[in-house]
Amino acid sequence: MNIFRKIYCRVYQAMFRMVLPFLPYRKPFILSDNEHIVRILKRDKFDSVIIVTDKGIRNLGLTKALEEAIAKANIKLCVFDGTVPNPTTENVNEALELFKSNKCQAIIAVGGGSAMDCAKAMGALVANPKKTLAQMKGILKVKNKLPDLFAIPTTAGTGSETTLAAVITDSKTRHKYAINDFPLIPKYAMLDASLTVGLPKSITATTGMDALTHAVEAYIGQSTTKSTRADAKAAVKIVFENLTTVYKDGSNIIARESMLFAAFKAGCAFTKSYVGYVHAVAHSLGGKYNIAHGLANAIILPYVLKKYGKSVQKKLWELGVYCGLFDKSVSKAEGAKLFIEKIEDMNKFMGIGNTIEQIDEADISELARLADKEANPLYPVPKLFSAKELETIYREVKFGL
Repeated sequence: MNIFRKIYCRVYQAMFRMVLPFLPYRKPFILSDNEHIVRILKRDKFDSVIIVTDKGIRNLGLTKALEEAIAKANIKLCVFDGTVPNPTTENVNEALELFKSNKCQAIIAVGGGSAMDCAKAMGALVANPKKTLAQMKGILKVKNKLPDLFAIPTTAGTGSETTLAAVITDSKTRHKYAINDFPLIPKYAMLDASLTVGLPKSITATTGMDALTHAVEAYIGQSTTKSTRADAKAAVKIVFENLTTVYKDGSNIIARESMLFAAFKAGCAFTKSYVGYVHAVAHSLGGKYNIAHGLANAIILPYVLKKYGKSVQKKLWELGVYCGLFDKSVSKAEGAKLFIEKIEDMNKFMGIGNTIEQIDEADISELARLADKEANPLYPVPKLFSAKELETIYREVKFGL
């Protein structure tokens, strides 16, 4: 990256860092159970609500108890279960039509990151009827207050129940982009580990690595605060201590609860401190090839950490010491290497590969351009890469170099 663009990126990021303490970040109010949700709906006199989920979640019966509790309270309910992985603009508009036709007043998102992204984007359209999703991409373009949003995660990974982001794919162009603004932070979150018990091993693995990616990228970035560093460190340690346990034994409710807490902590960290090139590359691959976000993050993370080189050695060493991977006598360079190897070993143990073969060489230039556009200047990465430099990451990920 040329020196003038580097200066622009760092000045842009420094300005955000300066105003960080004054921005209206907030954490959702944590609810205990379905009855708690119903009490709030009745208190606020909501008589029509929508659940946004996907068919897999609903077919597993994970929304049944909530649907019954709402019906018992004589509150009108409609369910949009058409959310797809990497939700599209068409997907969001379908949900919006259901919301409007039923005159809904509140939104309940049940599922992983896709359901929550769909619900948030739909809420943004409700709040901004004269704007398209494309007009709200980027930062601070939603502005208006959303209908009350309840978030119920069924995976321990995205942390979407606490973040200000919604990631959407354009149905026509397949371009994947993020909408970031404070009204998108859910008002309420319900963390129920029992909803994650039946997850397939592959989903447990990739969503858990998604949480790890959030925490690591938040920690190594240049816009951290005391609280985000603490949340990120806690999340990394919890993931290292519990993810392989729940992978081996999905019925371990204590470990499941720990992973939900890790995802929540990681979400709190990165919603303030942002992510980095791992996410920018993963988003481009999700849009182009519909690759699951957690899977992409899991595979890409070690490659990007290696490419950052010396710029992240100290922080990876700090995380490694905190997590008990090694003691302080280990050098910074060796500690960073051991930390990255820990991630690679976890991936291998859980059957996550180290390549994404779907990447087409002919697409790499455009993919890198999109990742560059997403990340620069917004993401406060430890080391800046140009689009040309990002192209090497796609090739490494494709071939396992």
